[in-house]
Amino acid sequence: MRVISGKYKGRNLKGFDIDGTRPTMDRVKESMFASIQNKIKDSVVLDLFAGSGALGIEALSNGAKEVYFIDNNTEIEKILKDNLKGIESYKIIITDYNKALKSFRDNSIKFDIILLDPPYDRHFVNKILDFIYDNNLLNEGGIVVTEYETEKVKSDKFRIYKTKRYGHKTVTIFDIV
Repeated sequence: MRVISGKYKGRNLKGFDIDGTRPTMDRVKESMFASIQNKIKDSVVLDLFAGSGALGIEALSNGAKEVYFIDNNTEIEKILKDNLKGIESYKIIITDYNKALKSFRDNSIKFDIILLDPPYDRHFVNKILDFIYDNNLLNEGGIVVTEYETEKVKSDKFRIYKTKRYGHKTVTIFDIV
């Protein structure tokens, strides 16, 4: 697993073998970031369910101003710190995604890009999309990039900007209606 583009292109990343993580394949990540390239520069990004941090690090590599890495797996913190060595402008928060989202709401922290790649079997995407919208967590022009497998993802609060299937996985990019 590696960073595929930008300033840190080629950097090897650890953590693909940690129990409970499921890294995004390079070809999926490459297509995903090509689709949002014009939104990344100087953006504030939330990498929810960060795992190894591959998606958030890709955003930093491509010019994001700051990335918040959220994961509830305590093993992930050391891996994230290792993967982020020599990189600035990030915060690692080891906590439950609900607590993190409520904290962002309570502290009026908003994002330009939210990377949402939860465990596939939990079917969190619709619930989180509703929370993001209802609590105004996106800046104007912001997007939510989701990766999921079997979940039926739909929202009357967001519109689908782009969607693409990669085998069993689907990546959908939402913006506000």
